[in-house]
Amino acid sequence: MTLLIIGATGTLGRQVARRAIDEGYKVRCLVRSAKKATFLKEWGAQVVPGDLCYPHTLTAALEGVTAVIDASTSRPADSLSIRQVDWEGKVSLIQQSVAAGVERFIFFSILDAEKYPDVPLMEIKRCTELFLAESGLNYTILRLAGFMQGLIGQYGIPILEGQPVWVTGESSPIAYMDTQDVAKFAIRALKVPETEKQTFPVVGTRAWSAEEIIALCERLSGKEARITRMPINLLRTVRRVMRFFQWGWNVADRLAFTEVIASGKPLNAPMEEVYQVFGLDQNETATVESYLQEYFSRILKKLKELDYQKIQPKKQKPKRSPFKKTNTQ
Repeated sequence: MTLLIIGATGTLGRQVARRAIDEGYKVRCLVRSAKKATFLKEWGAQVVPGDLCYPHTLTAALEGVTAVIDASTSRPADSLSIRQVDWEGKVSLIQQSVAAGVERFIFFSILDAEKYPDVPLMEIKRCTELFLAESGLNYTILRLAGFMQGLIGQYGIPILEGQPVWVTGESSPIAYMDTQDVAKFAIRALKVPETEKQTFPVVGTRAWSAEEIIALCERLSGKEARITRMPINLLRTVRRVMRFFQWGWNVADRLAFTEVIASGKPLNAPMEEVYQVFGLDQNETATVESYLQEYFSRILKKLKELDYQKIQPKKQKPKRSPFKKTNTQ
């Protein structure tokens, strides 16, 4: 089976690629930058140039492919809009997958996307789910809540460095999951017939609010967080202003997502039946506590080593005694 992985250089995509390679699949990765994909080649993946927003580049990439796993999404620094990447690009990918005779299509969506029609990314995810279901492809949709990897930049590093930790509105509890565990579900879906033409939530063991994560980081790091609260109404005003300028549309669309994480509504779902269908053990899923504990243990150990090296006196060469006899000829 040959897999084409879209977004393989991203936080989730690289874990999907790693898992697929480890399980013996022939992996092909569509990438925009070959330079950023060097590690994929080292792992044993085939790297092909292409871009969702340029449909003609997809034809060769899809040739001979059995299954597609789409882990791509637009990024804040992208010059293209969310609509161009996450809607128009995905529509092209799905259509060309149908034309290429792809047997399976794994798509990552967002939990509760249908509940936020005014949030561009959520509405686009909902529409993509519908388009995929009507395409005729044999699909599996995995609805995610949030990645543990994002907690490091949002909470871990600012707390360690004494920088402000931003909290917006009424913090929504989120069931974060390690991307390595998400990858298990994606690759496992290829082998389980019961996942065909089905949609599943794939979320962590429990939902955590921002305040709970901050308290956990404080305990594990031994440092006190500097919490700065951003009023949700201020962000809404900024978003409306940004919509007046074309260059601000991307920013405005991303600010809209704060309506989800600051609504106070939990992003969580029961997972017992999902684990049964996929044949995976819930006890092997990483928890937020274990993930952050490992991170802080590793970082604090490194910091202690650096401090130890700093206080060590520099070795000096022994001075030659003026009274030491020398041989003369």
